[in-house]
Amino acid sequence: MKLSLNTWFEKGMSFDEYRKSMEVNRDELSRVYEKVDFTEEDLQFFANLANEKWRGVVLTADWCGDASFCVPIIQRIGEESNMELKFLIRDENLELMDQYLTNGTARSIPIFVFIDEAGNEQRVWGPRAEKVQEFLQTLLINLPDKDASDFKDKQKEVFGQFKEKVTTDPDMWRVVIESVITRLK
Repeated sequence: MKLSLNTWFEKGMSFDEYRKSMEVNRDELSRVYEKVDFTEEDLQFFANLANEKWRGVVLTADWCGDASFCVPIIQRIGEESNMELKFLIRDENLELMDQYLTNGTARSIPIFVFIDEAGNEQRVWGPRAEKVQEFLQTLLINLPDKDASDFKDKQKEVFGQFKEKVTTDPDMWRVVIESVITRLK
């Protein structure tokens, strides 16, 4: 039997519970949460969005680089929109995760499922903004072939550069904010 989105929401952790449970990327997530900023136009949109009385179910994991900056940004959007988010760990909730596969095959996270008061899905966002994906592609293009002896080291280096950029650069955060607003309209 497929669980309702309301049931998944009730099963989730609060943002504070999620953050306290983190063993990886907590500092990065907290930094973004504390420093992300919104324009007056953003705040007006969020105030209007509050009228929808939506909530959100978030599939995530603390090891995920994308979650380290998308989760705190969208948590702050939720706070400004009076929209409670509940967090579920991807690998502990595969029944739900498998309903939101990226390209029909990948369990990519984070995934944000926005629901109305009745628990009906209204919007889905994730796992990353298109412009963030384009930035990652520019980094990945320099990787050697997968069978090269230094592939793993170079891959680790690239993902380190990616994580550093997305968890410290407000321009990258702006990309996420704009992508989420576009999706929520």
